[in-house]
Amino acid sequence: MNLMKQILLGLVAVVAAVAIWAVYVPAAAPYLERAGIYDLLGMDPPAGDAQAAGGRGFGGGGATQVTVALAQEGRVNARVSAIGDGRAERSVTVRSEATGLIQELAVAPGRYVEAGALIARLNDDAERIALERARLMVADASEDVERLRQLRASGSVPAIQIREAELALRTAELEVEQAEFDLEQRRITAPIAGWFGLLEVEQGDRIGAQDAIGVITDRSRIQIDFRVPERFIGQLSIGMPIEVTPLARPDDVLVGEIVALDNVVDRASRTLRVQGRLDNAQDTLRAGQAFSVALSFPGESLPSVDPLAIQWSGDGSFVWVARDGKAERVPVVIRQRNSDSVLVEAPIAPGDQVIIEGVQTLRPGADIAIVTGASATLAPQAAAPAPRDI
Repeated sequence: MNLMKQILLGLVAVVAAVAIWAVYVPAAAPYLERAGIYDLLGMDPPAGDAQAAGGRGFGGGGATQVTVALAQEGRVNARVSAIGDGRAERSVTVRSEATGLIQELAVAPGRYVEAGALIARLNDDAERIALERARLMVADASEDVERLRQLRASGSVPAIQIREAELALRTAELEVEQAEFDLEQRRITAPIAGWFGLLEVEQGDRIGAQDAIGVITDRSRIQIDFRVPERFIGQLSIGMPIEVTPLARPDDVLVGEIVALDNVVDRASRTLRVQGRLDNAQDTLRAGQAFSVALSFPGESLPSVDPLAIQWSGDGSFVWVARDGKAERVPVVIRQRNSDSVLVEAPIAPGDQVIIEGVQTLRPGADIAIVTGASATLAPQAAAPAPRDI
């Protein structure tokens, strides 16, 4: 008998605690409703915020006072970041076409050279002698041809002898051209205009054909190679702007553009090679530097709501929308969070009244009274949300 009394007293205490909780803790109503306590006790859940309704008791009626913000339309922005390697727009390794001793070096490391400027000169004594010999042969052959042509007028020289002399003259002229070419090969000139790097040789060194002397780079513009995930290929285009940040100077953000797209996706990384270009008129960048490259892609348009409107339950996120004086619960899928707005997938149209205050005790179909005044604010414009990194 004592046991039964204790059980009954325990049940009474539990019911009293639940009743007190429901009356004095407005936030308890949704939990009690989901737990079926109101149905068990045969009572209706409160229709609004007890405190906002002037201290209504358990089961009291009346419209809940709420504050709303108008839903807006925003756009999901995707931002792709990649690390790229910089290289000069043009870079040429200067090599010798002949073998010989370096007699003169006409360039200093780190200097700017024009196209065609002398870089180095090899010893050319033998080539100069050969050129003089060839010129003498041309002069001698030219005199023979002239003499034979004069004799031909008298009929004492056959035509074939004159042809042989003319052929000897032409052969001598070709020898002159060959000697001039050989002499020019002893001069090593700049193939492009640009900045000369470190010298690989010294005056007096003996070099062979194709030995490197140095590198000339035209770094007036820097090209950057980086890779982009294949899902963005359809949104890439020549001339698309890119944000470039040297890893050595993270506060220096530069603007470039895409100049080339590869035609094959890498199977291992599922990325496409992209080439960008960056102006370097101030000559502050160098080939071989590492850069962080960012591209922004505009996404689809979605409803934008105030962050205060987002609520959570065991089924996920949702918002309350005021429609025809009633509260309607609308499930949402969050797509992007910004500092002043949240982009969601939901059956919400721009201009819908989304409840941001007074949501503690709302239930579907509850009567609501929209509060106007200083506290009733509109959701911030979200047409240009902050991008997110991918």
